[in-house]
Amino acid sequence: MKNLLFSLLLAATVLSAPAQAAKGPAARKPASATAAVETYKVQPQLSSLGWTGKKIGGQHSGTINLKDGTVLVKGSQIVGGTFVADMTSLKNTDLTDADYNAKLVGHLKSDDFFGVEKNPTATFVITSIKALKGDAAGNNATITGNLTIKGKTNPLSFPAKVGVKNGVAAASGTASIDRTKYNVTFGSTLFGTAADKAVDDNFTLTFNVIAKANGVAAR
Repeated sequence: MKNLLFSLLLAATVLSAPAQAAKGPAARKPASATAAVETYKVQPQLSSLGWTGKKIGGQHSGTINLKDGTVLVKGSQIVGGTFVADMTSLKNTDLTDADYNAKLVGHLKSDDFFGVEKNPTATFVITSIKALKGDAAGNNATITGNLTIKGKTNPLSFPAKVGVKNGVAAASGTASIDRTKYNVTFGSTLFGTAADKAVDDNFTLTFNVIAKANGVAAR
């Protein structure tokens, strides 16, 4: 609980940096072309991934742990990154009955869904980050990259709130993912499932990722 509260406070501080900086004339200048690109290390213990999948008549949600990753920072801007999720850590958080919970998680880890035994990790590699005029959710960037799940790689773009401050980089937001593009087709009407038994083809992944530069202590 202490780490969770710290990570939320840390992310709030870092993510507010772009909005604050925009008030000053210096913030309108692009990062120096000669600025070195630094590699920040993702802090799994301070980061979180949450998933939500819907079906006819309900939905389920849960978490996945980040295994490791890096964020590339140039000046005060995030310019790239690689993130590895530990699919073996997949959990459900809405079912209180232990048997139903275990049954669902087992099914999600099976070849019907994410085939975790053969594909223990999923990876996202950033290919571009473009400034986004603040939307209703406070996002300030559009992140584009390549997502690999179950051995399949596809491009993915989503809005996010990003910031860098005092050796800490943070990104948060929600991405919508079409699971059928990754050979996760169980329950899809596109593959013959009756509408009254369908599982939505899209699931959402909510993320809060924190990375630190070398020399910045983890807590």
